[in-house]
Amino acid sequence: MVASKMDPPRFLQSVSAMNAIWRNSTWILLGGSLILALSLGIRHGFGLFLPPMSAEFGWGRETFAFAIALQNLIWGLAQPVTGALADRFGVARAVLLGGVLYAAGLLLMAGADSPASLSLSAGLLIGLGLSGTSFSVILGAVGRAVPVEKRSMAMGIASAAGSFGQFAMLPGTLGLIGWLGWSSALLALGLLVALIMPLALMLRSGPAAPVTGPQQTLMEALREAVSHSGFRLLALGFFVCGFQVVFIGIHLPAYLVDKQLPAMAGTTVLALVGLFNIIGTYTAGWLGGCHSKPKLLTALYLARAVVISAFFFAPLTLWTAYAFGIAMGLLWLSTVPLTNGTVATLFGVRNLSMLGGIVFLFHQIGSFFGGWLGGWVYDTTGSYDLVWQISIALSLMAAALNWPIREQPVERVRLAAGMT
Repeated sequence: MVASKMDPPRFLQSVSAMNAIWRNSTWILLGGSLILALSLGIRHGFGLFLPPMSAEFGWGRETFAFAIALQNLIWGLAQPVTGALADRFGVARAVLLGGVLYAAGLLLMAGADSPASLSLSAGLLIGLGLSGTSFSVILGAVGRAVPVEKRSMAMGIASAAGSFGQFAMLPGTLGLIGWLGWSSALLALGLLVALIMPLALMLRSGPAAPVTGPQQTLMEALREAVSHSGFRLLALGFFVCGFQVVFIGIHLPAYLVDKQLPAMAGTTVLALVGLFNIIGTYTAGWLGGCHSKPKLLTALYLARAVVISAFFFAPLTLWTAYAFGIAMGLLWLSTVPLTNGTVATLFGVRNLSMLGGIVFLFHQIGSFFGGWLGGWVYDTTGSYDLVWQISIALSLMAAALNWPIREQPVERVRLAAGMT
């Protein structure tokens, strides 16, 4: 009789706890999505500042390209540290600090008048800011907040929000440059980035990852990951993603102008990339929940090789450029939920932001070379052809690297979960 009287309250408490968890998960997913939309959306439009800034100060394309390449390198180098801080001290604090640095970088970039000041603002400060407001930190929070069976899908939704930001912010950034000029446009974007700071509070109440096994130190987690062949292959493959997206994001508008297409064509193509990547990242997250994520990554990189080859070797028209934007959009950041989801499957979510940050470091090393090499090759040869060919070869390499990865949790995670 006592047990029967206690059952209803216990049941209600259980339901109440589950509802609280789902509300919290939804709140974190919403906040993280909005932050990614702002952070990545504004970053996606940096290539639009290359022509006006280079023309005003008489810079070659390599100067601006180096600053953005440095931004990506700093972002990658800082990401494991920022991820570790988020894992240990809370995502909200990492995002808040990142938002402050990002906004400060944009405000200083508005007054940049030399290669050194451009590298300090657009390179160092914005790179540090992005490390606290982008995928590794945000997806780490999302991965911990949702049930394991919904993790890949939730990461796909958050990544799709970042893609929506890219689609929405490109025409907005171009409009600001045309209306206010490049310097005042950067000031306006700095004010917009400041919205990340209050949004960080939405991530403050995330539940801690459940403790079901022996606790690792940061160094133990790092050694475990680095000794895993799948982790190393995943990181090397992610290098290719970074190389391609930054090369295309920075240099495609100028490439299309060089080929006698209208100046608006580059903006439209990049907007199509952002629009269709909403579909691509969501679909990748959904597929990652029911199929092997490494095998999906292999198929994705092979598809990139086909799309880039068709764009480069076929006659270039406005419509083939638009088709390239649509096709690349479907593949653009679809690697992100699959890559972070694989890391979570292999090693669990306790140190997900840090380990995801280490993999992302390789992405950003690729970004550095994609951004800088594009400008250097153009200034040296007067053409981007060599970099397009390198991109095709790298796609094939990444497909080969991801194929042998086995998506199985390490022994520590299996034992903690009671798996055999």
